[in-house]
Amino acid sequence: MRNLRLVTAVAGSVAVFSIAVGCAQSGTAGGPEPTPVSVWVESTASDAEGGWAGAGRLALERPIPYPVVPPDEYRRAIALGTRSESGAPGTRYWQQWTHYRLSARILTAEKRLEGRAQINYRNGSPDILGELYLQLAQNVHAEGAERNDPLEVTGGVDLRRVAVDGVELTARDGPDDDLAGYRVSGTTLRLDLATPLLPGGQADIEIDWRFRIPQRGGGARMGWSADNFFFLAYWYPLMAVYDDVDGWQTDPFLGGAEFYAGFGTFELSVDAPQGWVVRATGEHRNAEQTLPEAVLERLAAAGLSDTVVHVLRESDFGAGRATRRSPSGRLQWDFRADSVRDVAFSVTRESLWDATRTPVGDRNGDGEIDHARIEAMYRPAASNWSRAAAFARHVIDFHSRFTGLPYPWPHMTAVEGGGIIGGGMEFPMMTLIGDYNARGDSALYYVTAHELAHMWLPMVVSSNERRRAWMDEGMTTFLENQARKEFFPGNPSDSLDRETYLEVARSGREGEMMRWTDYHYPGRSGVASYSKPATLLVALRGLLGDSLFMEAYRTFIQEWTYRHPTPWDFFATFDRVSGQDLGWFWRSWYYETWTLDQAVEEVMATAEGTRIVISDRGLAPMPTRLLITRVDGERIQREIPVDHWLSGRRTASVTLAGGAPVIRVEIDPDGLFPDVDRLNNVWVR
Repeated sequence: MRNLRLVTAVAGSVAVFSIAVGCAQSGTAGGPEPTPVSVWVESTASDAEGGWAGAGRLALERPIPYPVVPPDEYRRAIALGTRSESGAPGTRYWQQWTHYRLSARILTAEKRLEGRAQINYRNGSPDILGELYLQLAQNVHAEGAERNDPLEVTGGVDLRRVAVDGVELTARDGPDDDLAGYRVSGTTLRLDLATPLLPGGQADIEIDWRFRIPQRGGGARMGWSADNFFFLAYWYPLMAVYDDVDGWQTDPFLGGAEFYAGFGTFELSVDAPQGWVVRATGEHRNAEQTLPEAVLERLAAAGLSDTVVHVLRESDFGAGRATRRSPSGRLQWDFRADSVRDVAFSVTRESLWDATRTPVGDRNGDGEIDHARIEAMYRPAASNWSRAAAFARHVIDFHSRFTGLPYPWPHMTAVEGGGIIGGGMEFPMMTLIGDYNARGDSALYYVTAHELAHMWLPMVVSSNERRRAWMDEGMTTFLENQARKEFFPGNPSDSLDRETYLEVARSGREGEMMRWTDYHYPGRSGVASYSKPATLLVALRGLLGDSLFMEAYRTFIQEWTYRHPTPWDFFATFDRVSGQDLGWFWRSWYYETWTLDQAVEEVMATAEGTRIVISDRGLAPMPTRLLITRVDGERIQREIPVDHWLSGRRTASVTLAGGAPVIRVEIDPDGLFPDVDRLNNVWVR
């Protein structure tokens, strides 16, 4: 749908009309919505202050942001009561739930994983499901697989057995949907059911599989290093999301965009050689059978300690010291996790292990402060990691306070994997981070703050990363920056991200934030997904004020905890809590690549006083906040409301009556808004 806005000025007012030209399907993958076009219209009116041009003809001086119209799928969800106009979940909101029993056997010498899954899938939707979909992310490593970047070819997933409700399914390649069976297409596994799954029903799925573990798998998010370390993620058949807006989410994994996953309960067993320590998403259920007494005692002490405890030192490496011994030479490690959307685990035989605890707030409302255990696993060569546990302790504490949502799980484990990854990657209760030897303590803190922020976004507030990366990466970058400022007072983290965004915006190479993640222009995903959305949250906080912003921010997190929000839920929540229609903000900044450029054009003495002329040279409207200084030191604040610019004007004037001469005028003195040219924001006499 292409929208044009016609504007006529009559007796000093502006009338706005919308027309549509052409048509297109809503929700098209990756397609940006067109920019409104300025149109000449006939009129005999004039508006000198607005700067209308043309004898007898008026011109819209700037595009006016047209309304954000959610896609048909979202509007249908509102009509059905699963979503609401207010941005809160609807009274009929539903979601699916899955109980996983997963077994993994790690063959360290062969670099191979053998797995078995028993999956109980519960249909909480009102729909009859004739097929089920799962994700096989390791197929991004199959020969000939579709992917965005070159990746190691390992053969992908070798399915050994697939069954539903006790009936073994046969692999099918043809289009005949009337036959029960399974079909693999890229990273998607489709199960065609002999008996459709009714609302409220359950299906029991059994899958046996194996795959060769890539050294840097899933786009450097899992793998192995130096024959002494494995990090397993994207490793098991994961149920695809079936939600109330889009139905089945079957977008392929191409190695770039991350995941959208539903919530469930996970029981995980890892079979590994003795001497190899396993840490995983979830609570360790058989610690007494896998860890020696001395290690158990130190780990228990760490759970009660506000200082870091060295659970494993180099002298503890090996069977009988780091782990118990077994007659078979192998140990089974059992874990359980509730209300998570994924599981990952590490297997290491030569990693140091530090642990401590951190306060997370009052989880259960009993008035007592609860704690979570913080763990850091790192190889001795990763010298910077001696502070990793202390960093993670502060981060989990800070994020719990800032979001208003206490960290919900028993532990948070940061794992160093310098041979696999350079940055970091998040999973519930687990994160994989590079060694950061060459980048210093502050850089390791930054990436820790970022990856652990993902425990809230999207591990609890579970948005669709595959399509809208800014909802997790941008909001996480914002949260990371707030933690940085507390840990390193005076840290300019917000302004650094703003300058990263502005550098690209000035170049004209920016891409729209609302594009689907895999369809961002090459090299432009980082700004659209990380630095720009983080910058916009700072601008939104400046627009609304800290108190109102935090109320809206925490309301969104609270209402969508363990649910699946969309961008339109986020927009509507801020509109509701602020009591404002912020559609102009969402349209200008999230859908477009418009930029802000406000300037002090002229300051002059007149018979009425001092007249200050402001021009808005960009396309993105924002209120203009002025700090005016007189020669006698008096400081005066004025604001030109955003509605002035939304009327289509390019200039505005402010007149100060009498008083001492004005010697300085500055736009946005607090630096809250991302103006592309701050040199023209200041006038000095």
